[in-house]
Amino acid sequence: MAQAWIKDRVYKFTVLHTNDHHGRFWQNEHDEYGLAAQKTMMDQIRYDVQAHGGQVLILSGGDINTGVPESDLQDAEPDFRGMNLVGYDAMAIGNHEFDNPLSVLRQQQKWAKFPLLSANIYQKSTGKRLFQPYALFNRVGLKIAVIGLTTDDTAKIGNPEYFTDMVFHKPASEAKGVVEELRKKEKPDVIIAVTHMGHYDNGNHGSNAPGDVEMARELPAGYLDMIVGGHSQDPVCMARDNVSQANYVPGTPCTPDRQNGTWIVQAHEWGKYIGRADFTFLNGKLTLDHYELVPINLRHKVKNADGSVSWVNYTQEIAKNPAMMKLLTPFQKKGEAQLGVKIGSVTGHLEGDRSKVRFVQTNLARVILASQIERTKADFAVMSGGGVRDSIESGTITYKDVLKVQPFGNTLTYVEMKGSEVEKYLAVVANKQVDSGGYAQFANVSLIADGTGVSEVKIKGEPLQADKTYRMATLSFNATGGDGYPAVNQLPGYVNTGFVDAEVLKQYIQSHSPLNAADFAPKGEIVYQQAAPEEAKPAPTDEKPARPKVWRIPKVDTAMR
Repeated sequence: MAQAWIKDRVYKFTVLHTNDHHGRFWQNEHDEYGLAAQKTMMDQIRYDVQAHGGQVLILSGGDINTGVPESDLQDAEPDFRGMNLVGYDAMAIGNHEFDNPLSVLRQQQKWAKFPLLSANIYQKSTGKRLFQPYALFNRVGLKIAVIGLTTDDTAKIGNPEYFTDMVFHKPASEAKGVVEELRKKEKPDVIIAVTHMGHYDNGNHGSNAPGDVEMARELPAGYLDMIVGGHSQDPVCMARDNVSQANYVPGTPCTPDRQNGTWIVQAHEWGKYIGRADFTFLNGKLTLDHYELVPINLRHKVKNADGSVSWVNYTQEIAKNPAMMKLLTPFQKKGEAQLGVKIGSVTGHLEGDRSKVRFVQTNLARVILASQIERTKADFAVMSGGGVRDSIESGTITYKDVLKVQPFGNTLTYVEMKGSEVEKYLAVVANKQVDSGGYAQFANVSLIADGTGVSEVKIKGEPLQADKTYRMATLSFNATGGDGYPAVNQLPGYVNTGFVDAEVLKQYIQSHSPLNAADFAPKGEIVYQQAAPEEAKPAPTDEKPARPKVWRIPKVDTAMR
């Protein structure tokens, strides 16, 4: 490793970063992003930096997994192999790295030729860290330490079945300890944290665990030179102190956040940008000379004079790297062959957008729950709205469409409970906050929720009977306590069917096509009521309230499920 820096010598290095890749190894239908164009731009920047006497360090803020079926079905192998070819040096372990059993993540570590870092994940049974906490790099004679950290929300927002022997310590506390250890043993010139914790303006993290801003403020000044983040999936470009720029336009200037002497950066999501931070190090002082978000073939829609639509690049077109295309094409073809087959059709739009499924009941959630009820012969079904990840458009439905909607691979479960137990259960889940992944979607249920309890509960149109036994279908994620739902997996009447959620939905669509979206439209069965302050405005809703005053649960920034 590097020796101590030399007095009055100017050292130059550049940090390049991405985050929340979520399976986007291939360019989308508008030819945006993708690792082939990213590779071309990474190489171009590397050559430019080297020509000016510097070197680059390439980091990822994590969440490589979950989002695109072609990647999901192949356990993100094309993504990790593509990242090797790009030349990534290290990545933070994100919460979605745990969407599969730990054995899959261990295989991904073998595919990656760079370390997957997290200092704050421990094995309960041994008390030891499960992953490498940091890595050391030599750039232009400087010793650079990179510490990995993962949001301590992971166990809450992930599949509880995978965390039975795992615990997530507070990232800021772990960071402090690791920095002090590094200073004592390694004496690095620069210390960077690569994190998957989220950037929340002015530390307002809502119902999420604290993120990068809060950690930077909590640590002593100078402990971290830079935080390369992820998780909240934002372009961190500040309009002014503690306020992010709204609706950032690709190719325009971007000023990163600065908290307690620490630069904080994040490059939105999916490889849409490469963040570029050019630093100068002189006599022990680190200076950020330049920062930008480099768009990777991002486009905007333009209406032509003849009424047609074109997609126009915000910046100059980036060619695709031939070696990367050669590497990834077989993976893409394999995925397309598995996913492109028609499984059914629907008349009308099935709503699964994040801005809907976390706020109101939707027809797509009803389709999903109907499939679960049919498979388990349940009386009713419940699931987290955050488990619905995409919409389905009118027309042909393929398996790829289904996997976009349900990418997590949860299994279908059911449990039998007395009506008195059902009421207690519904009192918890029906009062989950809107704008959170935990907001509950229901089928065969009607009720009024008042913020703490429920009333006028009906199952399949009949009033709930305290001593009657009901069967409820739900996913393993919620059954084991995911999103803070009451755990029901230890009840005597609990059964895990072993059927994967997307398979259940696929077979339902196959057997009931053509579907009619209107048949699954919510009809005001779920009502939220509470006396509202006089100055409060009613919340937008797609359901009619049963009483004059409606209430709005306070909106909070929530973790990406």
